[in-house]
Amino acid sequence: MLSVVGLSLPDAFRRLAEGSVEAAADHPIDNLVACYRTAFAALRQTPGHLEPLYPGAREALDALARAPDTVLAIATGKSQRGVRAVLGAHGLFEHFVTIHTSDDAPSKPHPGMVLAAMAAAGAAPHETLMVGDTVFDIEMARAAGARAIGVTWGYHPPPALREAGAAAMVDHFAELAGAIDRLWAAAPVAARLAAT
Repeated sequence: MLSVVGLSLPDAFRRLAEGSVEAAADHPIDNLVACYRTAFAALRQTPGHLEPLYPGAREALDALARAPDTVLAIATGKSQRGVRAVLGAHGLFEHFVTIHTSDDAPSKPHPGMVLAAMAAAGAAPHETLMVGDTVFDIEMARAAGARAIGVTWGYHPPPALREAGAAAMVDHFAELAGAIDRLWAAAPVAARLAAT
């Protein structure tokens, strides 16, 4: 199940159906997506519901948002409604200049979300770093001509992220700024874009 995390809901359900006895075309993908979205929206409305941040995420984002020549953007498999709800609940919305999701572009690993985020942020591929926890994130960044940093606390195992082409790996959010600095030192650029 975790192997499909990061894909858009339709693509995730299609991949899950691929190994079934019935043909994937026989699965009610649209109905599954609609039911999942309805159930998750209802969950989000329950009193006290809060999608937590990973340890150190707020501090890392605050620091990156303050860093000179850094522009933060989001390219995610979440829906616009979902990512905006999470950012709003944690007071992080203002850190990002743009948000691109599978509502706006093809599912990962297609580069559409990262290309749109780069265009909105005014960043070229060589000026862009994608931070992600799935192989799809790494593949999406590389397809857009950007480099990627893999994080080990997510859904795909670190060896898979390395094999997909992560330029660096970090084990904790506190290590992210250092990894970014090392990548820029290895290939200096005029501007930065960190996308998650």
